[in-house]
Amino acid sequence: AQRRVFAEVGADLAAPVPMNRLLQGDVGSGKTAVLFAAAVQVARGGGQTAIMAPTEILAEQHAATLGRWAGPLGLRVALLTASTPRGARQSLLAMAAAGAIDLVVGTHALLAEGVGFQQLGLVVIDEQHRFGVAQRVRLRGKGDAAAPHLLVATATPIPRTLALTTYGDLDVSVLDELPPGRVPVTTEVVTGARGRATAIKALRAEVAAGGRAYVVCPRVEPPEPDDDGPRWADATTVAAELATALAPTPVGLAHGRMDGAERDAALAALRAGTAPVLVATTVIEVGVDVPEATLIVIEDADHFGLAQLHQLRGRVGRGGGAARCLLLTRGQATIDGGQRLAVMAATHDGFVIAERDLELRGPGELLGARQAGLPQLRFGDVAAHTQLLLEARAAAAAVLAADPELVLPAHERLRMALSRRGGDALFGAEGG
Repeated sequence: AQRRVFAEVGADLAAPVPMNRLLQGDVGSGKTAVLFAAAVQVARGGGQTAIMAPTEILAEQHAATLGRWAGPLGLRVALLTASTPRGARQSLLAMAAAGAIDLVVGTHALLAEGVGFQQLGLVVIDEQHRFGVAQRVRLRGKGDAAAPHLLVATATPIPRTLALTTYGDLDVSVLDELPPGRVPVTTEVVTGARGRATAIKALRAEVAAGGRAYVVCPRVEPPEPDDDGPRWADATTVAAELATALAPTPVGLAHGRMDGAERDAALAALRAGTAPVLVATTVIEVGVDVPEATLIVIEDADHFGLAQLHQLRGRVGRGGGAARCLLLTRGQATIDGGQRLAVMAATHDGFVIAERDLELRGPGELLGARQAGLPQLRFGDVAAHTQLLLEARAAAAAVLAADPELVLPAHERLRMALSRRGGDALFGAEGG
């Protein structure tokens, strides 16, 4: 699957028009290898690559992995995050602007005003559901007059991306194979006090078997006493409760308010088994790879989105063998929340999850920045009429291949209709 997908990406990179492609692959399917192969092809053509990841953890992991692969090829990789020291940052920016770095991996720090490239040939947005439309456009705008190629990678496309794909703005490559030994994670929905007891029992069994486990909470700390918002589980309280319930087993804690050293220490303790249970927020959603972890408990799971739940579940079972995911709710889930949990329990297919997300949330605006909600279509339904839309896309492609400027008599009325809708943007001032 990796060879097939890179053949598609490579053909786009060699074409005279910018690539605009979605790379879909489940967690562990090898998206990073494909991204690196694309960066190598761009570097051999004299261009640079920028890879933007949503968290420092994932950016650091990418930089370490790609650095190991790039070294033997003579390619230079650099990491830019908010934690990059000022002196190192200034040096990195100067080298990137001079073309002395082939591949820059970073977080939102790549969007800063002072970041520039000599010849930006490829922009990669990893885990793209974590970024807004404007952010993707801004990073791509750091290229020169010729727009750089764009490759967005995800394990679960957000509804907006799926809709764009359906309408033909994105080509799609799918990594539909997993490494040998990977099996679907057993997923269960557990509720209330009985569900919590089930989770505690599962954690004890995991520790006794020498395994590792995550417990994910939607909040870092408990709300203030006068806060009348939802009383969701918080990592600080849950970590203290589990330290008592699982004693004498050490319980770790990781969240986004910690500094990098503290968070890295908690992850290191999980990997080493000195603190085999890690309570965390969604900071572990991407970029955390602990092959020994085979259990994840997600607190207040009905309040998470499908993309987050799918990514969190992907943190376990990465070393092969059986793994388990417990979706814990404190009571009767909302209608929407219950539907999301039912989807998670029923499938592990990222595109199936995205299609259900599309049905539940709507695809967002095709020409705007809103990422959810029903589109303003007079007729038709993006979710219900997907096959019809794909057939229309194929028909449109055939027309454009035969008559790109729509100058044939048979296409006169089509040209007039498109001109009324798009005017000069489609055909230029004379084509109106």
